[in-house]
Amino acid sequence: MTTPMMKQYQGIKAKVPDAILFYRLGDFYEMFGEDAELAAPILQIALTSRDAGEGKRIPMCGVPYHAAETYLIKLVSTGHKVAICEQVEDPKAAKGIVKRDIIRIVSPGTLTEFISERSNHYLASVFFDTQWGLSFLDLSTGEFTIFQTAESEVLLAELSLIHPAEILLPPELMKKSKLWVGYFCSIRDRSSYQSRVLDQRFPGQASLLEEFPVAASAAAALWEYVLETMPGVDPSHIVEIKTYRSEQRMFLDQWTRRNLELTESLRNQGRKGTLLSVLDMTQTALGGRLLRHWIDKPLLVEAEIEQRLNNVEELTSDSFSRQDLSKILAKVYDLERLMGRVSYGTANAKDLLSLAQTLALLPELREVLKASTAGSLKAKVPLLEGLDPLVHKLLDALNPSPPISLRDGNIIKTGYSQEVDELRSIATGGKEWVAKLENAERERTGIRSLKIGYTKVFGYYIEITHSNARLVPEDYIRKQTLSNAERFVTPELKEYEQKILGAEERLKELEFELFQTLREEVRSYTQVILRAADSLAEIDVYVSLAEIAVRKRYTRPQITTDGQISITEGRHPVVEDMLEAGVFVPNDTQLSFDHHLAVITGPNMAGKSTYMRQVALIVLMAHIGSFVPAKQAAISLVDRIFTRVGASDDLAAGQSTFMVEMHEVAHILKYATKKSLIILDEIGRGTATFDGLSIAWAVAEYLVQHPEFTPKTLFATHYHELTQLEDDFPGLFNLHVGVKERGEDIIFLHKILPGRADRSYGIQVARLAGLPHELLQRAKTLLLELEATKSVPSLADSSQAVTQFSFFDLPKPHPLLEELAQLPLEDMTSRQALQYLFDLRDRIQSDETV
Repeated sequence: MTTPMMKQYQGIKAKVPDAILFYRLGDFYEMFGEDAELAAPILQIALTSRDAGEGKRIPMCGVPYHAAETYLIKLVSTGHKVAICEQVEDPKAAKGIVKRDIIRIVSPGTLTEFISERSNHYLASVFFDTQWGLSFLDLSTGEFTIFQTAESEVLLAELSLIHPAEILLPPELMKKSKLWVGYFCSIRDRSSYQSRVLDQRFPGQASLLEEFPVAASAAAALWEYVLETMPGVDPSHIVEIKTYRSEQRMFLDQWTRRNLELTESLRNQGRKGTLLSVLDMTQTALGGRLLRHWIDKPLLVEAEIEQRLNNVEELTSDSFSRQDLSKILAKVYDLERLMGRVSYGTANAKDLLSLAQTLALLPELREVLKASTAGSLKAKVPLLEGLDPLVHKLLDALNPSPPISLRDGNIIKTGYSQEVDELRSIATGGKEWVAKLENAERERTGIRSLKIGYTKVFGYYIEITHSNARLVPEDYIRKQTLSNAERFVTPELKEYEQKILGAEERLKELEFELFQTLREEVRSYTQVILRAADSLAEIDVYVSLAEIAVRKRYTRPQITTDGQISITEGRHPVVEDMLEAGVFVPNDTQLSFDHHLAVITGPNMAGKSTYMRQVALIVLMAHIGSFVPAKQAAISLVDRIFTRVGASDDLAAGQSTFMVEMHEVAHILKYATKKSLIILDEIGRGTATFDGLSIAWAVAEYLVQHPEFTPKTLFATHYHELTQLEDDFPGLFNLHVGVKERGEDIIFLHKILPGRADRSYGIQVARLAGLPHELLQRAKTLLLELEATKSVPSLADSSQAVTQFSFFDLPKPHPLLEELAQLPLEDMTSRQALQYLFDLRDRIQSDETV
């Protein structure tokens, strides 16, 4: 027969068949059966067994409840769900087995512990009904957003941007597995997407949900999932649903974000070497997350951009206010996530104290803003008011150094509650009373070694060694015998023990009750606190952008709508940040509707890619409301920034490097408009030379002569043939990267100059890279023959040439080279030499054999 405990376990486990069940048993969370066999190797803990009734045993493993979070993270990070099962009644009042139930289901998307401070952790939901609906929620901060689009590529780009830890999908979408490669996905019944649960929770946002019905369906399934995984919890810090529209925010696809290294570097997927790392001098986690959002979603509305620029400019000219604000912000805790823990009922006394200490900074912050010359930021002052009474109450109530556990007492400050003070006096006064009793009993019995002690099992006792047994008074009651002593109690000691222990237990209960009351009061201030958190985040970002502008000599861009991008002495913000001051070579940029495609030639490593990226980054920085690294910049609003840079493949999708390149180009040509900015770096290099040249040529023509489709474009190439297009298309012009030759070596000037490069200097670059001298000599010979014949040279003996690299095995020099080598220059006058050159030119033009 199954034991009562296992019967209870099996009933609870049946509710969560797709999750590992943490079943609370004493001081441990136990796992049984298949759960135990799955979890033990992941957690690296011992797998044992337990009696399951009828002589059967069941696999078992467990983790200490007080250290459960560490093990929880391990399981969730490996893609498992974990259901937390707790005792839901007092064991003292239980009749039979203690009642237990699931209090929380933790999945990759609902995890709120041990997540990055400066980035969000999203749970997402996707639905399709003629259009794609997306909703995503950060349970730790309360950010809840919906988005709707007709394009699957836009949806996938948004998912790439938010990188959700978990995606909820209906069964029919789960079958489209190629769309969700790399994501942890959970199936939701289709009925979840038709739920009206949002109408009850967000009644004031009915019009928004009606405007985006497919996204609203995705949000309904997400919200229902949250309620299921957190039974009995009211996530009150999630106060509204937000959205963004294409006409308000610039959409950046995954290739553009990756190639420009906005928030993640190409080298190691880390933060170092990104635009975010350069601009982020924020002091708070709130500000860090907001700045990331601004970079990911640049503005498209001119008035909003100008307002941000005004705020930054005012702070750049008020260094005292900027420094004062920065010092205050450095003491600010993460209000959003603190309120999340308050909402879930998991906030401890340290959390409330951190919240109170942060809110206590607001009066000083308000005074700095009032005194500042940053007039537009003064509008934030009213948003930082209304919390002083709560601050005073929390600081009056909470112990300045509270414990982490809420059940150990010492949470409430002395003087806040008369009852707490009285109980604490009894509990703490017990030591003094015991010491007095111990001295009195020593005097009464004459036993100098008599001592009074305490254990959790036996309570208070009087201990007397066997050698003094004859001196034990008659009123002592024997309690325990040890090897060298006897332990006793007296009626007086027994009575006081009950008084002290009763006071300690009641004190802990009372402190917990008072703390819960305080936590609920904080919850009642949720919207006011979150409003202040939003303001603190914005102020922090403005201070950061202003500080960066001052330190790095950035200038305010002029925002226009005339179609021109005019940059004087522009610099790459990230590259400049990595170099010593004054080393970076600035460059100018001029693009307009009539002069909109620049073909850029020059050697590798000379700076073409850096130049193009810097133009894109300067334009993007202007759109987020940041000052830019340039002497002067006039930026006409662009609707999109596109990039096609570098070589990469997508093996998971079965795409070669060239296929990936063509896919990205097709994406650009499909979505770009006249107001877009396009960065193209080496189109057509992933296939045969003539194929690649043909494609690059056709793309350039398409971009420059389309009657409606004429985006501003920087087009870097090693196909020098493309420079001829300047003669045929007025909107196309040539640029090149300057180099200086010194013998066989070249020096990169990193300067962008008008006109075309005469060659690519590939062999010189190869020499800088350290290729063998013999190989370089062979390459030079082949290059001369290729340039002379415009065809691939005969390689009948190439294997021997390549392996031996002998000077004597090289092909016979061109006749012109032999003629020049024999020319008696030292015996010729300057007039004779000049006449020879004229004759040579005439021979070439008349197609004579040279």
